[in-house]
Order: sequence, then C-alpha cells, then structure tokens
Amino acid sequence: MKKTLKRSNAPIFWALFGAGGMLSALLGPILVFITGLAVPLGMLLPADTMSYANMLAFAQNIIGKGFIFAIISLFLWHAAHRIFHSLHDVGIHAGIVAKLIFYGGAMVGTLITAYTLLAIGF
Repeated sequence: MKKTLKRSNAPIFWALFGAGGMLSALLGPILVFITGLAVPLGMLLPADTMSYANMLAFAQNIIGKGFIFAIISLFLWHAAHRIFHSLHDVGIHAGIVAKLIFYGGAMVGTLITAYTLLAIGF
C-alpha cells in the first residue's frame, strides 16, 4: 500500500528565504555603501545622485519599482524566516503564533510595499 505524503508549504518559505538571502548577501553591502557612505561623503558618485527628484523618478519607473519591491519584500521574508528558526536554535520552541507573527509581518510589509509603490504612480 502506498502512503500519501502530507503537503507542505515549507518550500515556498524556503524559496523566499533563499532569494532574500542571496539578495542580502550580494546587494546588501553595496546598498549600504552607496546610501551610507558614497553619496553622503561625495565619493565616486555625484552629490545629487540620491536627490528627491532622482529617487522619485527611479521609484516611478517600472524597473525601479520592481527593484525596490524585490529588495524590501525579499529582505523581509529572509529576516522573518531567519528569526523564526533562530528562536528554535536558542531553545525557544515557538509554535503557530510565532509563525503568524513573523511570516504575517513579512506578508504585511510586502503588501504595504506593493501598495506604496503602486500609489507613487508612473
């Protein structure tokens, strides 16, 4: 007799975690460098690189919207998954309430990001 396997939603969360981890490892340090050092100190980039007008134009562009959405939402999902599983590593065996808090927070943050980016307009 064959036993049917129970369906799981774990691959979805692991995929979001992995994508967010990859983005945070590859793009996180350069984003910190650009926004925290290069532009404020005038290194390598013109002083008006991150002016309001330039950033608004970037956020109104469909490619800019996609980049901003991917960075924010995938960073949120990565952080939620890492914090949830870190609780287990330190001996706190959180249940469904912790899953709802962390993954729900990532979902709310993703929805707020999508709404805000759509509200900016084209």
